[in-house]
Amino acid sequence: MIDWIADYLATVEQYPVGSQVQPGDIRAMLPEHPPTEAEPFEAVLADMDRVVIPGLTHWQHPNFFAFFPANVSYASILGDLAASGLGVQGMSWMTSPACTEVETLMMDWMQELLGLPEKFRSTSERGGGVIQGSASEATLTSILAARWRATGGQVNTNGDTTRLVAYATSQAHSSIEKGLRIAGIGTGQIRAVPHDEHFAMRPDELARMIEADIAAGLIPFWVCVSRGTTSSMAFDPTAEIAAVAQPANVWVHVDAAMSGIAALAPEHRWVNEGMEHADSYCTNPHKWMGVNFDCDLFWTADRAALLGALSILPEYLRSKAAESGAAIDYRDWQVPLGRRFRALKVWFNIRTGGVADAVAMIRRHVALTQEFAEWADADPRFEVVAPHPLNLVVVRLVEGDAATDSLIERANASGRALFTRTVLDGKVACRVSIGASGTERRHVEDGWALLRELA
Repeated sequence: MIDWIADYLATVEQYPVGSQVQPGDIRAMLPEHPPTEAEPFEAVLADMDRVVIPGLTHWQHPNFFAFFPANVSYASILGDLAASGLGVQGMSWMTSPACTEVETLMMDWMQELLGLPEKFRSTSERGGGVIQGSASEATLTSILAARWRATGGQVNTNGDTTRLVAYATSQAHSSIEKGLRIAGIGTGQIRAVPHDEHFAMRPDELARMIEADIAAGLIPFWVCVSRGTTSSMAFDPTAEIAAVAQPANVWVHVDAAMSGIAALAPEHRWVNEGMEHADSYCTNPHKWMGVNFDCDLFWTADRAALLGALSILPEYLRSKAAESGAAIDYRDWQVPLGRRFRALKVWFNIRTGGVADAVAMIRRHVALTQEFAEWADADPRFEVVAPHPLNLVVVRLVEGDAATDSLIERANASGRALFTRTVLDGKVACRVSIGASGTERRHVEDGWALLRELA
């Protein structure tokens, strides 16, 4: 299996980037009923090649320019394999002390490597970090902590969320609305704060909305600061938003799922501007650091609110270590009870040079993105429609929406590259995200040549 994985990663460039199958094709290639006898593992591997590979979108392909990246490293693959082989369930300190303590240390290591405020360290008075599965889980966790704080803990007993109001721009990730819905915050209680010409939140509009909601007898309780939105990688101004929100006791959550990892490179530490004002923060090593999915780093400066919202302690989960405060039970820092030993893949990655590898990759991708934007600016058929400070450039054909839609569809159907469609201020655009670990200049040149050829 390890040989098969290594061979796949070494030869992934040979495949069409996007799967060419139709709905139902993969199932039709497999038996309708389970086998009655054990099959040789060779047969299973053969079906990986015959059935699974044709049905994949190849996220590790160097011509993958869609969504945001999900790159991997050999070290993180082995860390994940070790976690699977050990098979521990790390819901609490007593169920496997190493699972908890390695994770706590990895969160502190990453706080240091990213240059985040000291208030997020496990050794701080009130803060700390935990590995979640995805930024969506981190968002929900922050919403639940903010809800608990805004209601003085009463929401856990009476469930009344009818007066709570949350804020984000239209550019915020879809997981924001999903998390709020799960927390009992209806769509009518979610305010879409206007953005500026660069698609970043306007603090003056946030202030106006909060004031109006308070006057109406509502309770503003949570705001999402997007540091690198999905559609355009826009950066909301953290400090200015916090200056408006925190006097009204509004929890400030910073979502830097993609862009936060850029802070590994000192010249990109600007992505953390204003972070000292955040109540919580998350970023994803599984996007741009080579730590394979799933791995989201979530920190809070108020772990009391987090525990208040999520801690439930039946007798069978009690331990002297946790009750004395000497140990952390991470089950109380997330929605599920169970948890994998995700910290191993972070630990393996960092110890084997993964940070230096990631920094080199980040710098390469950012430079290539700037080149791509220059090429698009120089072609009168294209226009760049958003700032591009990191590894995402958004372009469209000046001919209009229909032409841009057709271009994206035909480029993706070619199998030579993969792009993502979005809409900014009502205009269709093509996102070009340069982030796969194998992507070099020639791949970006090929992607640009494909768009020019089809334009």
